[in-house]
Amino acid sequence: MRRVIVLGSTGSIGTQALEVIRSHPRRFEVVGLSAFTSREAMAAQAAEFQVDDTAIGAVEAEQLVRDIDADVVLNGITGSVGLGPTLAALECGRILALANKESLIVGGELVTAIAQPGQIVPVDSEHSAIAQALRSGEKAEVRRLVLTASGGPFRGRSRESLAAVTPAEALAHPTWDMGRVVTTNSATLVNKGLEVIEAHLLFDVDYEDIDVVVHPQSIVHSMVEFIDGSTIAQASPPDMRLPISLGLDWPQRIGGVGRPLDWTTASSWTFEPLDQVAFPAVRLAKSVGRAGSTYPAVFNAANEEAVDAFHEGRLAFTGIVETIERVVDAHEPPEQLTREALTAAEEWARRAAERVIAASD
Repeated sequence: MRRVIVLGSTGSIGTQALEVIRSHPRRFEVVGLSAFTSREAMAAQAAEFQVDDTAIGAVEAEQLVRDIDADVVLNGITGSVGLGPTLAALECGRILALANKESLIVGGELVTAIAQPGQIVPVDSEHSAIAQALRSGEKAEVRRLVLTASGGPFRGRSRESLAAVTPAEALAHPTWDMGRVVTTNSATLVNKGLEVIEAHLLFDVDYEDIDVVVHPQSIVHSMVEFIDGSTIAQASPPDMRLPISLGLDWPQRIGGVGRPLDWTTASSWTFEPLDQVAFPAVRLAKSVGRAGSTYPAVFNAANEEAVDAFHEGRLAFTGIVETIERVVDAHEPPEQLTREALTAAEEWARRAAERVIAASD
């Protein structure tokens, strides 16, 4: 039986993780829970799963990870505040089921330097798909990784037409039900840019060998192309419980987590190139990833400020990525990458983003 700490237990990832655990009580034991502000909802979860140790906020979550003996820490926290718990899980030798992509992207080499081989198990559907496909060959046999993107609610739109997009339209994702920040990131394709950086850090593949293709049906979750011309794809109906279950018990599979594809019904899967003029976030994220140091942290922090400004009516939809690019261009990285330097860079990026946003009014 695996002892599990669920961070962000009241959010989308956390509640679905508890669904998986609830249906397999002999396989998992919940020994810790954390939430950001939802005390009552977490208290109800703690009562159901008989959990004595809980935390509110990222600082308490980090201490929870260090204090409680666990086999797996599922980090479902949203945003770069998840970095502390990620580092704590790795330093304590826990398996890290990582849904909080921002902590890996922001932490970069700070995270990868302390992670043991196989210690980080991705929970994002795209990276879980790649991890599954990579079991089909050796690392030296990999030619490239292909991340799939639904295209979001604005697939096929020109950049000019996106200027008048409303927050309600940006939150109308055609496939996934996610929180405000992640859903908006999916609409701008910032989320896919972050996933490209995450794929590079997780699988040690050059940015030149990581591509993005638009797949509106969201059935093929990502692919690995090998040197002999073979492409291995992982396909399933959209259901985050599948990658969550793999994150909790990797590399074992858990029966009955999701439904399989229905091969008796006619269907079509389509793939389209990414329009990088309308959606420049992936191109920008690759350049940020190559630069390394604190640049990814600045990219992420500027995006969070810009997303808030968009939903508050202070910034146009297209202004989100424009703001990020201007902040990134103005950034001067520190001589040495430390946790303190990352915090300082994030704080600078938020102030710089606010100046850019104010000037755009």
